[in-house]
Amino acid sequence: MDFLDQIKLLASKVQTQLPHLQTEEATKNALVLPFIKALGYDVFDPTEVRPELDADVGIKKGEKVDYAILRDGKPIILFECKKVGTDLGLVQFSQLFRYFTVTEARFAILTNGTQYRFFTDLEERNKMDERPFLEFDIQDFKDQDTEELKKFTKPVFDVSTILNTAMDLKYTREFKRLLTDEFNAPCDELISLLSRRVYNGRMTQPIREQFSTLIRRAFHQMISERIGKSLQIALEGNQAQERELATPDPVIAAPTEDESKIITTAEEWEGFFIIRAILCQDVDPKKVTIRDGQTYCAVLFEDNNRKPLCRLWFNTAKKAIGIFNEERKEEKIPIQDLSDIYKHSDRLRKTLDIYLAKA
Repeated sequence: MDFLDQIKLLASKVQTQLPHLQTEEATKNALVLPFIKALGYDVFDPTEVRPELDADVGIKKGEKVDYAILRDGKPIILFECKKVGTDLGLVQFSQLFRYFTVTEARFAILTNGTQYRFFTDLEERNKMDERPFLEFDIQDFKDQDTEELKKFTKPVFDVSTILNTAMDLKYTREFKRLLTDEFNAPCDELISLLSRRVYNGRMTQPIREQFSTLIRRAFHQMISERIGKSLQIALEGNQAQERELATPDPVIAAPTEDESKIITTAEEWEGFFIIRAILCQDVDPKKVTIRDGQTYCAVLFEDNNRKPLCRLWFNTAKKAIGIFNEERKEEKIPIQDLSDIYKHSDRLRKTLDIYLAKA
C-alpha cells in the first residue's frame, strides 16, 4: 500500500472514531499514533518514536513533548497533541515554542488528531515561527497535499529538502490568503493606492465605498477573463467529443430541446469559467464541462448528466446558481453579481469531491 492509500485509509476511519474520542489521550492513541505510523516510523520503538520526551527549559523542569521522532538518537520532529475538535487557531502553543528552542529538531507539529500544522524556524534560527509553513487536514485533503506530507516520511526525510520548499510554501500560502482577503474585500490602503492612479478628485466616503465595489468587481472580471482566454481553446476542441461520450440520465438530465433555440450567453460563459477556476486546483479543468439548455445552463463533471456540479439559472432577471448536496438535491441560491459564485467555492468543491471519491 503506497503512502497516499495509507492516508486515505486513515481518513476513512476518522468519522466513525470521532464520537468515541473524548480526551487528549484517546486522540493520541486513535489518531496521532496511526498518523505517525503512516509516515513510516515504528511507534513501538522508543529509539524512533519517543513519547513524553524530556524538554526542560531553564528553571521549568518536567516539561515533556507529547511525541518526538528520533534519528540517530536526536529529535527531528516534535508533536504537541490536543484533544480532537480543539480549534488550533486558538491554541496557545507556548509549550511547543519552548520545546523547539531547547531541542535540535527543526520541525514541530501541532495537531488535534485531524488537523496538522507544521512549523520550522525560517525567520530566526532555533526560534519557531509563529505561523505554520504547511497545514494538512486528514478530513479534507487533496492528492497533491500528500506530496508535501510525504517529504516527512522515514524513507525520504531530509531536513535540507524540506527547508528548501518550506519558505515557498509558507509565504505563497500567506500571500494567497492576503490576496483572497483583498479579492473579497479590498482594504483602505489598496483602495487608496488604486484610486490615486485613476481619480484626481477628492476622495469622499461615498466615492471610496463606490470604488471598493468597483475594485472588487474588476478583480473578479479580470480573473474570469484571463481564465476564459486560456480555457476557450481547450473547451472548443474537446466539447464535441465529450458530448458524444456522455451518458444521458433521465432523472437529472434536462429535457430534449431544439438546440437551435439555445444560446449560451456571455454571462453563462463567464459563470462557467469562474466555476472552472474554482475547481481547477482539484481536477483537470477539461473535466468541468458546460451543457446549455433553454431553462438553465448545466455545469457537469466529465460532461455526464449523472454528475451535475451546479446549474446556472441566468435566463431571468433574478439570477441564481443551483448547487447540489450529497443526495443530489438542488438548492437554488440567488446571486446579485457573477462574483458571488466565489462565495460558494467550498460547496462546489464538496460536490466535486463526491464524484472523485466514487471514481
